[in-house]
Amino acid sequence: MYSFLPSFLPRRKLLAMASATEAINFLLLFLFLQQYSSLMAEDSVPVPGDWPHQFHSVLFINRSGSLQKTDLWYDWPKGRNFNIIQHQLSVLKYDLEWDNGTSFYYTLEPFDKTCKVVHFEVGILRPDWLRGANYLGQEYVDNFLCNVWEKVDFIWYYEDVLTRRPVKWTFYSGMTAHVMTFEVGAVLEDEYWQAPVYCFGQTQNKTTASLLDSQDPVPGGSSHGILMREIPPSAYAK
Repeated sequence: MYSFLPSFLPRRKLLAMASATEAINFLLLFLFLQQYSSLMAEDSVPVPGDWPHQFHSVLFINRSGSLQKTDLWYDWPKGRNFNIIQHQLSVLKYDLEWDNGTSFYYTLEPFDKTCKVVHFEVGILRPDWLRGANYLGQEYVDNFLCNVWEKVDFIWYYEDVLTRRPVKWTFYSGMTAHVMTFEVGAVLEDEYWQAPVYCFGQTQNKTTASLLDSQDPVPGGSSHGILMREIPPSAYAK
């Protein structure tokens, strides 16, 4: 029989060349798998879901033993956010926020008519305000298995692993909001977004976080909305 191997290439040398090719292919495969595993690991780190552009949520809030129920109405398309705050056995208060930085803190009858107008340098929270938050892992909270994130050591945010609905968030101050309902797409009628007439005609007060630490815009305690206003400006509408 005739040999198809060139006479000038011994069989041993051909085998060595084949082994070298296999080694190179193995190395390339190893590098590919390593890169793929790295990408998969990055993709596997959960990120918090964006807030729906419109929703209504009932929050039960504990602030160092002081309890309140807050109806939170978030309306990103119209640039507005509303916290309606019922303190335990106390006054019903309103915290109406607009994306031009104006906020109205007021009470209505049958309580005393009070109003404070405050102008901030930021608007309302963007739907992706949690972008860049640091993932801390999973934890059972209020009987739900949650993914947990913290943002700039200011807020800790808990999201249900299965539904991706928020379950709870806690501020650095200790104020904790427990999410009782979360209605995606719910919209409050326009007529309820109008601040009372006695909020107008007065001098608007430009304030800062340090001022809010020393005094409450509405008597009886700082609201959930005020703490939200202290989140770093990058989280807000411009």
